[in-house]
Amino acid sequence: MKVAVVGTGYVGLVSGACLAEKGHDVVCVEIDQAKVDQINQGIPPIYEAGLEDLLKANVGTRLRATTDLRTAVMDSQISLIAVGTPFRGDEIDLTFIETVARQIGEVLKDKADYHVVVVKSTVVPGTTDEVVLPILEEASGKKAGADFGVGMNPEFLKEGEAIPDFMNPDRIVLGGIDDRSLATLREMYSVFEGIDQLETNCKTAEMIKYTANSLLATMISFANEIGNLCAAVGGIDVTDVTKGVHLDKRLTPILPSGERIIPTFTTYIEAGCGFGGSCFPKDVKALNVFGAKKGMPMRLLNAVIDVNAVQYKQVMSRLAKHFPNLEAVRVAVLGLAFKPGTDDMRESPAIPIVQELLAGAAKVKAFDPVATHEAKKIFENQPIQYCDTLAETVEDVDVVLLLTRWADFKALPDLLQGVANPPLVIDGRRMLDKAAFPRYEGIGL
Repeated sequence: MKVAVVGTGYVGLVSGACLAEKGHDVVCVEIDQAKVDQINQGIPPIYEAGLEDLLKANVGTRLRATTDLRTAVMDSQISLIAVGTPFRGDEIDLTFIETVARQIGEVLKDKADYHVVVVKSTVVPGTTDEVVLPILEEASGKKAGADFGVGMNPEFLKEGEAIPDFMNPDRIVLGGIDDRSLATLREMYSVFEGIDQLETNCKTAEMIKYTANSLLATMISFANEIGNLCAAVGGIDVTDVTKGVHLDKRLTPILPSGERIIPTFTTYIEAGCGFGGSCFPKDVKALNVFGAKKGMPMRLLNAVIDVNAVQYKQVMSRLAKHFPNLEAVRVAVLGLAFKPGTDDMRESPAIPIVQELLAGAAKVKAFDPVATHEAKKIFENQPIQYCDTLAETVEDVDVVLLLTRWADFKALPDLLQGVANPPLVIDGRRMLDKAAFPRYEGIGL
């Protein structure tokens, strides 16, 4: 099929590259000419593991980028809208969605062939039917369902693992206003064999996405609340508590052979310094506001956000026990991205932690394998020493804060072995063995 993908962020570019790899003819539409040029050279404007290889394998054959939305829509059978929907405090901002819908509608006015417009961005239930569809009809002067199709196709991509998630999905959810719209989506995904597929209406497809993210965020905040209680009681290690919970065979089933299956979702039931990123905080907040407007206050999900908003303070309280005055304390911050495998720092717990360290006049060194360039934008002109290696970062410091689960940081015990005056290690992600350090503080311990 000929597919147009509007937007080249995490969702748009990964979706476009993967659909091209699966054999479709894909054009990615982006308003930023510099990004278009990068993509057409096989250089991803974002960091995502494996994305550069995928671009280089497909650019020039089945994949290209352009600023020309009109030609992209005219020459394709289906358009995927994958632009941002940031949360603006009271609701999600649909400005980009509305703009693109109007632009596509104006193209459809002149297009004779049947075309399906699909929302892939995360939007609250009703957006596709009540916002996008009317704009398309108004701009095109045509009727949805008769002259063109409309669909909703949520993504379930984890940053850092987005490409394997797309290429080997656990589910495909297709929403459409009619069977013809669904049939076009069905054709696009026919290259994915043996995958559980759910076909529904657009509003339900939108709700599935929010429900999935809200559940995972709830699991994280639940684990963090338990971890905080363990620490308050004393003599309890939350890692042992969660391991004991994980061993419930309803969570980790035992096969007849005796082998235990460990689903990856159990990693969300582990204590840490909070969730971040472009999805969980935004989506849960948006669903909270949406529920309140519908007369259904989301009490549990509001608590999920409340817990997460202050979870980073668990790291700072650990630090304050040993260094009540931060002035001139030498601190090594390990990890700036909200999770490993990405350079995304949106809503990262590292941001408020570094801000409080700087406000207290601590001397801050920082290292992240890929997110340093983003940190320099966020902490512009701040007195932070950015390091290129783990060893450089932890040299001559009083305390080490581990804030992201990068595998690189597992080398920390070896680096600190034999150090005459080892630093305090505060493990905000509980990824290291506490016995490996003379001085150790861990979240939920």
